[in-house]
Amino acid sequence: MAAMAETPPTMTRTRPNILITGTPGAGKTNTSSMVAERTGLRHVECSELVKSEGCHEGWDEGFQSYTLDEDKLCDVLEPMMAEGGNVVDFHSCDFFPERWFDLVLVLTCDNTALYDRLVERGYAAKKVEENVQCEIMQVILQEAKESYAEEVVHQVTSDTIDDMESNVNRVAQWMEQWVADNGES
Repeated sequence: MAAMAETPPTMTRTRPNILITGTPGAGKTNTSSMVAERTGLRHVECSELVKSEGCHEGWDEGFQSYTLDEDKLCDVLEPMMAEGGNVVDFHSCDFFPERWFDLVLVLTCDNTALYDRLVERGYAAKKVEENVQCEIMQVILQEAKESYAEEVVHQVTSDTIDDMESNVNRVAQWMEQWVADNGES
């Protein structure tokens, strides 16, 4: 991974914040759990916070999911992000403040594998179609590139367990360098 920008001088974090994003079914939650276990960072699963903290505007029957209240989710996350040491797992990324993340990992997936994963999860046909189209059009990758500094965003493949393990190893190596460069108390 390319060298990342230095932490802004106003930041007092001694541990990085990492965003792992991608289309639903790309492997975000599994990768985030493995990164958290390997690095000692806290896994923050935003989809669970949306439910548990009421960061939504209600249930959308068509998509069988909650309609996100971005502002409320950001309010809930703010104290955790200021502290640092988080692996944030979410399928969207363009509404989070850029200052929160030191690394943004965008997981991409083979469209056939993604389709199979979403069908296996029992997603409604409309939701499967929309998510596969998002992956084909690289919507999440584009959002990340438009929302964060180029050196912070890294696209990685997440088709297999081997890909996932390789991605976790890369993040762990990146974190070791980040800590060496930014100091951990």
